[in-house]
Amino acid sequence: MNIEQLIASARAAGASDVHLVCGLPVKFRVDGRLVDAGANGDAPLTHDDCERLAEELAGGDFDRIKRIGELDRADTIAGVRVRVNLFRQQGHVSAALRLLSDVIPPLETLGLPPAVMDFPKIQRGIVVVTGETGSGKSTTLAALIDAINHTRAENIITMEDPIEYIYTPDRSIISQREIGQDTASYHDALRAVLREDPDIILIGEMRDLDTIQTALTAAETGHFVLATLHTKSAADSIDRMVDVFPEGLQKQIRMQISTTLVAVLSQQLLPRTGGGRSLACELMMVTPAIRNLIREGKTPQIASSLATSAAAGSVTMDNALIALCRARSIDAQTAVGAAHDTDYVRKNVR
Repeated sequence: MNIEQLIASARAAGASDVHLVCGLPVKFRVDGRLVDAGANGDAPLTHDDCERLAEELAGGDFDRIKRIGELDRADTIAGVRVRVNLFRQQGHVSAALRLLSDVIPPLETLGLPPAVMDFPKIQRGIVVVTGETGSGKSTTLAALIDAINHTRAENIITMEDPIEYIYTPDRSIISQREIGQDTASYHDALRAVLREDPDIILIGEMRDLDTIQTALTAAETGHFVLATLHTKSAADSIDRMVDVFPEGLQKQIRMQISTTLVAVLSQQLLPRTGGGRSLACELMMVTPAIRNLIREGKTPQIASSLATSAAAGSVTMDNALIALCRARSIDAQTAVGAAHDTDYVRKNVR
C-alpha cells in the first residue's frame, strides 16, 4: 500500500490520525481510540516499509531525517491536507500523520462558547487557545482567522510549524510563514513581523521566553495576537507564561499579561455518545477582577473568579462538561474523567 492509498483509506474510515511504526500494523485513530487499519494494512510494517513510506512523505527533505532525526511538514495527499511528523526511534523511521479538514469550518459550527463568536471583531490584545495535542486548537484558530478574512480588511501574518490550513484571501491579505521553510525559527519570524505592518498575528505555539515576550509586546503596541499553549486550563496558561521568565522579570510580565490578555479558551475533544467526538471548552474572559488577580500573582483564585464571571461570557470546564452530559453528547463517566473538580461534576451528572 502506498501513502496515497493509506490516506484515502484513513479518510474513508473517519480517522483523525495515522501511525506508522516498524513491527506493528498501520494504526488509525478513530474517535480518539487507536485501532488497526485492517484490510491491506493489517500486516506488521517492516523496516523497509517504513523507509519507503517515509521517503514518499518527506519528498526532497528525506536527508534531513538522516541528519537531524525528525521532520515536520504538511502536504496534500490523496486530496487531503495532512500534517506529517517523521522521526527516528530504535534505528527505524516512524510517522505520525494528522488528517486535516479539506475546508476551514465556519466558526459557528464548532460548538464553541457564544462569546467566542465576537472574537473576530477584536482589534487589539491577545487571545490564547490552550489544550492538549489533538484538542482542536488549530481548527479553532483557523476558523477565527477565516472569519476575520471574510469580514475585515486587515494584514494577517501567520507563523506556523508546519502550515496546516491554507487560507484563500478575501477581504484581508494573508501571509503564511512556515517555520523551517520560510523562516529559521519562531524567534526570527517574530523579530521580523513587527516590521511587516501586521494588523493580526497568529503564532502557532508560544514555546519560550522570546516568543511570549514578543507576543505580549505586539499585543501591547496595538496588534491583535492569536496564539496557542499546551496547558489544561485558563489559570495554568497564566502560570505557564509567567514561569518561563526569570524571577526578577515576573512582576513586569504579570503587568503586561494583565493589560493585554483578552481571553483564554481551553479545549478538550471527548468521545461522543454514539460515536464521533464532542468539544468541551473553558472560556476565561479577562474581567477587571481577573486582571487584578493576574497582576497580583493570585492565579489560584482565578478558577473561583471564573465561576462568577458568567455574565462576561466566561464558562468553566466543569460546567461545560455538565452541560454536554445533560444534552447526552457525552456520558457521565467521560464527564467525570475530564473534570477539574471531579466531585462537583459527579454530583451534577448523576
